[in-house]
Amino acid sequence: MTPDEIRELTVERVREGLKARRFSATELAQAALEFAQAENPKTNAYLHFCPERALEAARRVDAKIAAGEDPGPLAGVPVAVKDVILTKGVRTTCASRLLEHYIPPYDATAVIRLEQAGGVILGKTNCDEFAMGSSNENSAFGPVRNPVAPDRVPGGSSGGSAAAVAQGTAVVALGSDTGGSIRQPASFCGVVGITPTYGRVSRYGLVAFASSLDHIGPFARNVRDAALLLQVIAGRDPMDSTSAFAPVPDYLAALDGNVRGIKVGLPREYFKDLTSETGDCIARGVELLRKLGCEIREISLPHTEYAIACYYIICTAEASSNLARYDGVRYTRRSPHSETLSDMYRNSRGEGFGAECKRRIMLGTYVLSAGYYEAYYLKAQKVRTLIARDFTEAFEQVDAIVTPVSPFPAFRLGEKIADPLAMYLSDIYTITGSLAGIPCMSVPCGKTREGLPVGMQILTRHFDEVGMLRLAYAFEQAGGADV
Repeated sequence: MTPDEIRELTVERVREGLKARRFSATELAQAALEFAQAENPKTNAYLHFCPERALEAARRVDAKIAAGEDPGPLAGVPVAVKDVILTKGVRTTCASRLLEHYIPPYDATAVIRLEQAGGVILGKTNCDEFAMGSSNENSAFGPVRNPVAPDRVPGGSSGGSAAAVAQGTAVVALGSDTGGSIRQPASFCGVVGITPTYGRVSRYGLVAFASSLDHIGPFARNVRDAALLLQVIAGRDPMDSTSAFAPVPDYLAALDGNVRGIKVGLPREYFKDLTSETGDCIARGVELLRKLGCEIREISLPHTEYAIACYYIICTAEASSNLARYDGVRYTRRSPHSETLSDMYRNSRGEGFGAECKRRIMLGTYVLSAGYYEAYYLKAQKVRTLIARDFTEAFEQVDAIVTPVSPFPAFRLGEKIADPLAMYLSDIYTITGSLAGIPCMSVPCGKTREGLPVGMQILTRHFDEVGMLRLAYAFEQAGGADV
């Protein structure tokens, strides 16, 4: 296969090619690996490849096809996996020096389900260290470059997965989202990204950042492929006590293009100060939804203004607790410059963690400390309840909510890295959905005059991924990416 053919692959094209015997899964895996390895220096999207695992998975697919068995819905499809999701026998570093040589002894549930469906994992993608960041510049192994504009960031923290899909070096990819880390990179790179309902996809094998906010979700170049990947990885998992017992519907059956009569809410708090080209793209997207028969209503989510402060108190507190396990004693890198146990703890963490991780650990430790717990963390949890209630009340009036993903398109590398507060504010439109635990996604919605992609965010009530995907698919099929 030629690089151009690989770059344009979709799940359906892979399936058709295997069925017509134009290529085998092994031939596709070999060609995809060579293409991804050749292209990677342009973006630094992958941290490492796993050719042995990829070819073994591809051979299993070919064997099933030869035996007349069903090879699975993702048969032979090249997949990339964010490097915070555990892969047995394949390094999982979380883009941190602390885990630079860590090889997990087991697979994440999402990875197991992906390979059972015939997916072929090419490699692990770059990300912000321990998934902490909004630009993918916090990786210990160098930033990822946006394939659309190499002088700009791909978004974070799942920037490597988004970049791989946008670059064409993977057909679909897995990322993780805590406060927008799937939706924002999807928007910046011009691909589809889904953050499912909290509990819809098992977190077993996802390295924890903020446990009450972390999700695993898919990236793809179209809504159908993203829906299929979500179908594969979703569902109850006994290994994860927070995974939901809710049945998983047929997401592909919902992609019928019929959205007439759907009530779409526009929160005034998200649009009141949005005057950039991003706002213009979203306005054209909303007009397209109106033409498709949607009923557009203005709504209010009154506690939105408190979301940034609320989120960064909760997520840093949980990060402080979760990252305490990386102490140099067990599976992490250990500093050789230590004479006492205290020195080993201090030096291992000091040398291993990057600046952003240290910042969030310190903030989280502070808000959990005696005398400040009630003033900060407890109050933030109460505000989180109010934000979730805002959405519950809004969904009594509308079926879906549409907002921007980010106030601006992809910014230049280095532009915000020295100003953490400016970086945190880039999450202003995504963190409310994360705090509420509802399904949200980014779907391409036009480009700026400079050709930078803009994403439109769609949010629906808990476990209504069907309604969200139906709206996104109709929008996409009506030309929403080019509004």
